[in-house]
Amino acid sequence: MQTKHFPGRVRRRCRCGILASILTSIALMPAAGDAQILAKSRWDSLAHGIFKELVEINTTESTGSTAQAARAMAARLKTAGFPDSDVVVVEHAPRKGNLIARLHGRDRSKKPILLLSHLDVVEAKPEDWTLPPFTFIEKDSTFYGRGVADDKDDGAVHLTILMRLKAEGYVPERDIVVAMTADEEGGPANGVEWLLRNRPELLRAEYAFNEGGGGRVRDGKYLSHDVQASEKKFQTYILEATNPGGHSSVPVKDNAITQLATALVRVGAFDFPVHLTDITRAYFERSASITPGAMGQAMAALVRNPSDPAAAATLSTDPRYNSQLRTTCVATMLEGGHARNALPQRARGYVNCRILPDESPDDIGKTLARVVGDAKVMVSPENTATNSPPSPLTPELFNEIERITKEMWPGTPVIPTMSTGATDGLYLRNAGTPVYGVSGFFYPDTFAHGMNERIPQKAFYEGLEFMYRLVKGVTTKKTIS
Repeated sequence: MQTKHFPGRVRRRCRCGILASILTSIALMPAAGDAQILAKSRWDSLAHGIFKELVEINTTESTGSTAQAARAMAARLKTAGFPDSDVVVVEHAPRKGNLIARLHGRDRSKKPILLLSHLDVVEAKPEDWTLPPFTFIEKDSTFYGRGVADDKDDGAVHLTILMRLKAEGYVPERDIVVAMTADEEGGPANGVEWLLRNRPELLRAEYAFNEGGGGRVRDGKYLSHDVQASEKKFQTYILEATNPGGHSSVPVKDNAITQLATALVRVGAFDFPVHLTDITRAYFERSASITPGAMGQAMAALVRNPSDPAAAATLSTDPRYNSQLRTTCVATMLEGGHARNALPQRARGYVNCRILPDESPDDIGKTLARVVGDAKVMVSPENTATNSPPSPLTPELFNEIERITKEMWPGTPVIPTMSTGATDGLYLRNAGTPVYGVSGFFYPDTFAHGMNERIPQKAFYEGLEFMYRLVKGVTTKKTIS
């Protein structure tokens, strides 16, 4: 159509087109609230990508490489604008790598805060899973893969926070350091231990945030946000019976296997005495009000009187509470005999103990020998327990954790807790750095270390937002130390 014969209409059409374009642009401009949603989506997307990449790098002891994972994450940081000087990869053994990244703060006289996670994961044989363990799978609002709960979720969150703060131009009062390390799961070259011995300046910190804490969930309801401030020591004891042996056709009562079996039954039936620490006392005191029925009543009674046998008996029926009450020891492996038609000359059992922070491994060994009550069964330590002194319940820090928890999950209490397992926090605590297991992850059973390890997608993104607020909150001018 020849528009030159209709100049007025053309002008009107032009004006209408311009107006339509302006209106479309305005419609596409996000409102203040929408801008926050878009920003959140951006960082959720980044965290998702980092998480996926981490899970799909095999970092097991047998065939994997934490060095590969450390280099991959270093490349992401450099792409995000971090200079080489602030992104350090330390490879301290074949296939063993650690990443240490730093966002500089204003005051170099203040020690940094440290965000710690580990790159390695426990073994995962594909034939033992119904899903491929080193493929990041999203299904039914759930993330699947080895390490999604232990501990690549923390690593992905920490890296995302560091990149986000840099992109936002945020300058903290003190440095923020992210460390992702090797062999937390028990390999021969633990990264945190090696760095503290050889490169201690990289992990220098006022305090560290680590795994070990998180939210308790029951039937989909958020019960409490637990902060790990303490952990048990672990030590394995060997129980061994020896005998000259002989032919199985002429058995004798003096039999190494049956002697060991009797000893292990006695150990299994024995309970170490109840012993509340400051952390576990606070744990039971604060948990009593959110735990219904007899369990909650028993918690309150035990706090009033730690010698209350009925309260201890009730709590001991739950393995999780029982492990908070006392040192525990359990048989985990057996070896014995040398032939099917011979009397055994040797039988050996391995008893793994998780010892309260303020109890002595030597005393635990003596107690085991007394419980065994058989001079023909020797009790000896296989390893030397590493002490892990509790971290102080610093009011300013816990107030900040409580403030953000209240913002995100109103009515959910913050409760200090003791890990019954072990983390790399024990090396830092021994070096004088307090460690707090805190994440904002409200997970049900994750099957960590087991088949088809999993976490809820929603909980992962909530933890990302919580940790962003916490890290920013503790590094503003009202510095917490």
